[in-house]
Amino acid sequence: QVQLGESGGGLVQPGGSLKLACTVPGFTSSPCGMRWDRQAAGKPREWVSLIRADDTTQYLDAVKGRFTISKDKAEDTVYLEMNTVKPEDTAMYFCVTFSSGGHCTLNYRGQGTQVTVSS
Repeated sequence: QVQLGESGGGLVQPGGSLKLACTVPGFTSSPCGMRWDRQAAGKPREWVSLIRADDTTQYLDAVKGRFTISKDKAEDTVYLEMNTVKPEDTAMYFCVTFSSGGHCTLNYRGQGTQVTVSS
């Protein structure tokens, strides 16, 4: 059964790995990109990574080399693979659609999935 929105969050130890997923039906057949944002307690929301309709990607400097964003077109799902996680990665993670190569009408804003990095 397809789960709409974000999934995969949880508790992970420093140095560990976690893989987040975001499923939005119709996403990969539309002129849309997907962005992962995060918000830690008491801090402003920041973007973490994005993947455009042409599959090009971009990362926040703080996660470069540790996080990988990818897309499964058959499943309309974007993944965020988080490796070598740090306590400062603790936050609520959200997926957000945006226009890429055209006008994206999906306008998806997820409820978020909590990632906690702690020993």
